[in-house]
Amino acid sequence: MEQPVLGITLLIICSTVCYLSWHQFRNGRYFTALALLTGCGILLRLFVSAEFFLHAWDERYHALVAKNLIQHPLLPTLYDNPDLPHNYREWSASHVWLHKQPLPLWAMAWSMFLFGVNEMALRLPAVLLTTIGIGLTYQIGYLLFSRKVGFIAAFLYTIHGLILEATGGRVATDHIDVFFLFWVELAVFFAIKFAYEKKQGFNVLCGLSIGAAILSKWLPALVVLPIWLLLVYGSKKYTLKEIGWHFGILCATVILVVLPWQWYIYHTFPTEAHWENGFNWRHITEVLEGHSGPFYYHFDRMRIVYGELIYIPVAWFFWKTFKSGRHYKRWAPAIWVLLPFLFFSFVKTKMQGYTLFTAPALFIITAVFWQYLYTYRHRFKYKIPVWLTLFLLIALPVRYAVERLKPFQHIAGRPAWVAELKRLEEAHQNRPVVLFNVDYPIEAMFYADLTAYSGIPDTALANRLIGKGYAVLVNDKGDLGGKLNGINGVEIIKLTNHQNKIQ
Repeated sequence: MEQPVLGITLLIICSTVCYLSWHQFRNGRYFTALALLTGCGILLRLFVSAEFFLHAWDERYHALVAKNLIQHPLLPTLYDNPDLPHNYREWSASHVWLHKQPLPLWAMAWSMFLFGVNEMALRLPAVLLTTIGIGLTYQIGYLLFSRKVGFIAAFLYTIHGLILEATGGRVATDHIDVFFLFWVELAVFFAIKFAYEKKQGFNVLCGLSIGAAILSKWLPALVVLPIWLLLVYGSKKYTLKEIGWHFGILCATVILVVLPWQWYIYHTFPTEAHWENGFNWRHITEVLEGHSGPFYYHFDRMRIVYGELIYIPVAWFFWKTFKSGRHYKRWAPAIWVLLPFLFFSFVKTKMQGYTLFTAPALFIITAVFWQYLYTYRHRFKYKIPVWLTLFLLIALPVRYAVERLKPFQHIAGRPAWVAELKRLEEAHQNRPVVLFNVDYPIEAMFYADLTAYSGIPDTALANRLIGKGYAVLVNDKGDLGGKLNGINGVEIIKLTNHQNKIQ
């Protein structure tokens, strides 16, 4: 089926399913409503993930490291067998790769171990986690406020454009942000359950989830701690002594999850670990890799990512929260949004994905405002602005989702050069292969078991590699100019141009 036809069909099906889900919800069939909404979410996530090429930033790097982890889970590498000198300070061309925490990479490696090294297996963990996130968002909204709030928030999560893009690997930090979003939200859910039900198991699960979030994308996961304190204190089920005891258990659980990997990398790869740790802290004080923006960058992006009217429910919710004082249920989503947005506003390096883990809280805030506006719509003198606001709070995120899905655009399939690489790999089965002068060395190493570089080797390097038993292949893009003429053992090939973009 052609891409535009498939996209239109998807939109029709999802629109119908969402309508049926809302109808079931209004009739009190809550499980059926959520099941239909989840089904719609799965379709959207499979659609955005069914692109048979690797996206440039940052999916291709995560994909290659995950592929290498299949063979050695405790040795994260980008260039698995570097044949040229490498710089550990260059995360996009290094050997040992500690640029990201390991949990998402392990999950992608396990998925590809089970289902083969391919794009869909790579993205499957993100598809599963963001699908589960629909139900989590519903539960949190329901537990804190009402079923209707939970349902509306779950709908907004289901169709959210940036979450869908990250699930499909289309945007920077892709699957890493998806994992971080999931584990932070799961930790908040367990914090609520512990506050309400006073069962130590939920407290331990909350600590495990925070630890998993840290092992996905580091310390911003600690935002759950003040949320936990507010919820547990506000439940009035615990004495201050009990709160201190349970908080200690929570923190100890987090440390037990996080510390082993940090200890391991600092003792096994001390040079790389110290460099990456320093590089992470530099994000706060320096603009790295051109990701700059004003102080209000993340607040400005809210209108794009969540709809232009997002400021209205946020301003209203914070006003009601401060006014209510000790309404601790309101403080949970408020803190979930406020602390990360303020922190990352001071951070010099700016990227939209940094605050994606606050998305469930923003969906819940929007849903609370929507319910309030709908419930008290008759109290307003002018009805048209009220109905228009109710409509746009849903319609604008839907519009953004359609824009991000790109259902009407043609998406190129797997590049022709992938098959060419496979044939080259088969032709040199008994020798290690080094491929030079390719525009896509990271992707090449994902699709084939070889080592690839973008540069052209000089005569000395080519002869050295040949002498070590390597098959040396050089891609001719019309720029060789006879540089390698007369070198016995160098094979000149011509690969198809690299094209994997949405057109």
